[in-house]
Parts: sequence; C-alpha cells; structure tokens
Amino acid sequence: MNGFSSAPGWLLRAIGSALIAAAASVPVFAADVPVAVAANFAGPIEAIAKAFEADSGHKLVVATGATGKFYAQIKSGAPFEVLLSADQQTPARLVDEGLAVGSSRFTYALGRLVLWSTKPGFVDDQGAVLSRGGFERLAIADPALAPYGAAAVEVLKARGVYERLQPKLVTGASIAQAHQFVDSGNAELGFVALSQVIAPGRPAGGSMWRVPASMHAPLQQDAVLLKPGQGRAAATAFLAFLRSAKARELIAASGYETE
Repeated sequence: MNGFSSAPGWLLRAIGSALIAAAASVPVFAADVPVAVAANFAGPIEAIAKAFEADSGHKLVVATGATGKFYAQIKSGAPFEVLLSADQQTPARLVDEGLAVGSSRFTYALGRLVLWSTKPGFVDDQGAVLSRGGFERLAIADPALAPYGAAAVEVLKARGVYERLQPKLVTGASIAQAHQFVDSGNAELGFVALSQVIAPGRPAGGSMWRVPASMHAPLQQDAVLLKPGQGRAAATAFLAFLRSAKARELIAASGYETE
C-alpha cells in the first residue's frame, strides 16, 4: 500500500505545494555557458560565476585570454556563446561581421591601468620611476592583442620614454602573463590591471602608480552575445545577471567602475 494513501487531504496538498515550489526554484534545463573572458577579468569572473550558478543553476565554462586572440578564435568558429572583451572595438567588429548580436552589447566594466611592482617603495605614486630607471625589465601585455597593453604603450609615449625603454620591455601574450612576469620576479615592474593587484584575498604589498585615465584611451569593456549563444536561454540569462546589482557589486569590489 502507498504510504500516502491514508494521509489526510490537507497534508497531501501541503506536500504537493512544497514539491512544486522546490521544482520551481531549480531550472528545468540548467545548461553550461561557454564564455570567453578578457584576462584582466579573470579574478572577478570567478566570483560572478559562483553567484550566477547559485541564482540560476546554469554554469559558466570560462576561458580567459587576450581579447585579440579570442577575436581570431571566434572568427574561426570557436563555439563561445558570450564574449567579455577588454575593449569596445572587438565586440563592435564582431557585430559588424555578423558574428554577434548587436542589441546585446553593453559596457560591463571600466578598467584601470596601474604600474606595479612587488617591491615596496619601488614605484612612486607619480610614475617617475619610468624616467628615473633602475630596472632591467618592464612587463606589458602584447599591444597588438590586449587593450591594456595598447594603453601601456600610450602611457610610455605620453611620458616620452617609449623609445628609450623599448629594449627593456617584456611582452606577455595577455595582461595575465604580464602580471605573472612581475609577480614571479622576472620583471621588476609592469603595467597591469588594478583588479589584478587589489583582487579580494590577494595579500597586500608592493607599490604602484594608478595611471590617470586621461593618459590613454578609456578601458571600456563590453560584453556581447555571440551567434552560437543566440536563442540560448542560459547565455541570455548570464548577460542579464551581469547587469544586475549583485554582479555590479562584485565588479566594483575588484577595482572596476560600472555604468
């Protein structure tokens, strides 16, 4: 005999309501969302991915790297559904080329560039170390692939030291590699993203110059839905979540501004 057959009607109705409510709280079709993420945003995306999964049941499958490299991969048919770029130009170009959905594009973060060293007191708060010298290697991201690398070159030129310091430049494939060069001691200092230096849980230390935003093109970072994600509810849900107050709080805590 079924154990529920003798239960009173009010109890059966209560159990039924509880089961319906529990089912409604979990997505019927939870899905993976392949997302290409600019290397400077590697820290924040971890926290955002956890919060998104907790809220929606969907899971981000994250690849991080240089924006220019992702552009080439997307052009070649990589099945990413969402791109979180380090610039505005790449998503706009993908829209123009029919590889992304124009109405989905928005700025999710405004980045800040810093000159950073693991050595306390080595980098002054005006960046005069660039003219003073006393270092053998200066790390930057590849300016042809990474917007933060292009911004670093703009700063060096604005300071009038680009030609002189070119022999000292150590170029990483992405801003993540530029940060690694400095963090490992292979370069005494380097241009990295503020978010890499003040990431939650990262030990305090070293020295840095927060580069004035007026010294380089704005680091406005756009998100866009790619064609493989069109019609995919999970991908659309992620972009909506990225615009939420909860996501904006996580982004701001990592050293970015949000619109």
